[in-house]
Amino acid sequence: MKTAKIVCLALISTFVLFSCKDAKTSPSEVELISKKEIALAETTLEENPNDSYLYITASTGLSLREYANLQSEKLAVMPYGTRVKVIASEEKSTMKVGEINGGMDEIEFNQKKGFAFNGFLSKYFPPEKGTSAKGYAEELKENFPKVIFTETTGGTASKPTNTETLIIPESEWHEAFYIAQQLFNFPKEFVFPSSKGKEIQIIKEKKYSKDSWTSELQIKRKNDALEKIEYVYKNNGFSKLVAITINSNGMKISKTEIVE
Repeated sequence: MKTAKIVCLALISTFVLFSCKDAKTSPSEVELISKKEIALAETTLEENPNDSYLYITASTGLSLREYANLQSEKLAVMPYGTRVKVIASEEKSTMKVGEINGGMDEIEFNQKKGFAFNGFLSKYFPPEKGTSAKGYAEELKENFPKVIFTETTGGTASKPTNTETLIIPESEWHEAFYIAQQLFNFPKEFVFPSSKGKEIQIIKEKKYSKDSWTSELQIKRKNDALEKIEYVYKNNGFSKLVAITINSNGMKISKTEIVE
């Protein structure tokens, strides 16, 4: 939208410049023409409020395919964070990709129409690298007022703690997982876990096998449903715990840092 407006403004400026030279337009008339043309351009470029848009949340990008199946021709790869127009949504779950249930939505990207797996499409734009949890929450709240962010400090003078908590309403486990992974920077080798499995499962990061280091994903389940996903990092007097749970307000993501 911003890029399109810039291009239009450049064209308008050129038009006004030549109009002024050819017709000897006065400065006041030029200003009036400019304002009218800019207003017209912005009106023309306004999106239809009835259109639906979603964001790409797959960190490596999401394939746009010719037909509504994963074997059809790949038309493009849509980068992480890209906003795409949804033409038609598949409400029922018809497939599973990486432990995420979903279907194929018909979408438009870069003037191309095709289909994409909606398990990696979200109404919540994903956080950019380096974004703070507070900053991300403030941006989300502009469109989703029910988003909640809190930050608290505690512990003792010798063992201080800091906890940041983000609650995102009407979101799914996998959405919260990938937001937490990007926002609080835990290893990409940890993929979204299955809801089925042992009640308590621990997956260790491969490169941290020494006793002095801990980097692991802890998963708690009950009756084949996720109860809690927690990333745990500990090293030399510092601990970071990133927990994902669900409550009455939505998906709860929290990060607690402890200095010992």
